[in-house]
Amino acid sequence: MPSPLSAAPTRRRATVAWATGVALLTLAGCTTAAPAEPGRSPGAAAGSSAAAFTPVTVDNCGTKVTVTKPPTHVVAIKSTSNEMLLALGLQNSLAGSAFADGPVPTRYKAAAANVPVLSDQVPGPEALLAVAPDFVYGGWESNFSADGAGDRTTLADRGIGTYVSPAACKEKGYQPDPLTFEDVYSEIREVASLFGVADRAETLITAQKRALATVAKPAKPTTALWYSSGADTPYVGAGIGAPQMMMDKAGLTNIFADVHDTWTSAGWESVVAADPDVIVLVDASWNTAKKKISLLEANPATNKLTAVREHRYLTIPFPAAEAGVRNADAVVSLSKQLAALPPQD
Repeated sequence: MPSPLSAAPTRRRATVAWATGVALLTLAGCTTAAPAEPGRSPGAAAGSSAAAFTPVTVDNCGTKVTVTKPPTHVVAIKSTSNEMLLALGLQNSLAGSAFADGPVPTRYKAAAANVPVLSDQVPGPEALLAVAPDFVYGGWESNFSADGAGDRTTLADRGIGTYVSPAACKEKGYQPDPLTFEDVYSEIREVASLFGVADRAETLITAQKRALATVAKPAKPTTALWYSSGADTPYVGAGIGAPQMMMDKAGLTNIFADVHDTWTSAGWESVVAADPDVIVLVDASWNTAKKKISLLEANPATNKLTAVREHRYLTIPFPAAEAGVRNADAVVSLSKQLAALPPQD
């Protein structure tokens, strides 16, 4: 992942007033019953039982995470972590979600309906502790900081387990280089193992592989700019992260593939020199694809680009632009959007 806080406009953490005073709570870590089936309360039998669960220890971004019983009161921070749990059928283990990058896909709406939203931003420690979690799953390392949900060591001292999406690890030796779909599948398997639902991981991975097998790559080489954000200086997909992984699968040649990073700041002059065949626009509520198109078409430096003149745009929702369970469907969508474009002049 990139330095994520620079990848999107600053969204300041909200303070939740009703949480005052809960910092003195004594919390038990990962010791309650297994995740529940949809329609059951936490503690009811699910894909596995707490009694049958084998303790799991993983090295997560340099932090040792040990789970002795499946977590049942989890807070998911970021869309990628929330949707991972929903995809694994663990909605009844969710005590709350926060810092969503956009609405959940239609397929998860029913499952997400009863999951409380704690905050539109990263929840502070007070808001987090108010729901007495036994586990926190973050999409970015920066979610766990003194001015965020709290650092991982402090949370561990309170008996709260933590986990970061491995694709977001920035520490040397932990960041995937480059990120591949096998890394995404590994996260699915690892998260499922922490909750005792390994069988669900394999079902999900099989479905994702089938989706990717349907992708038809373009008949001729097609260059692409992955445009995430930025006006004066565009923030773009580089050569080792989720954008590169998805462009590779869709048969697109990233014009910034030689930059050894997940995302990077680039100059418009470099984009103009490359003159990409298509532009992938990341669509976010705070920086929509429509807004990016208006900028590209108004800027004298970019309005003569082939992709801009011919309106050769592909879009991807922000939550699908980072490593997670939506990447396979995103590749399928990009491929279909590309096939629907008129032939190049």
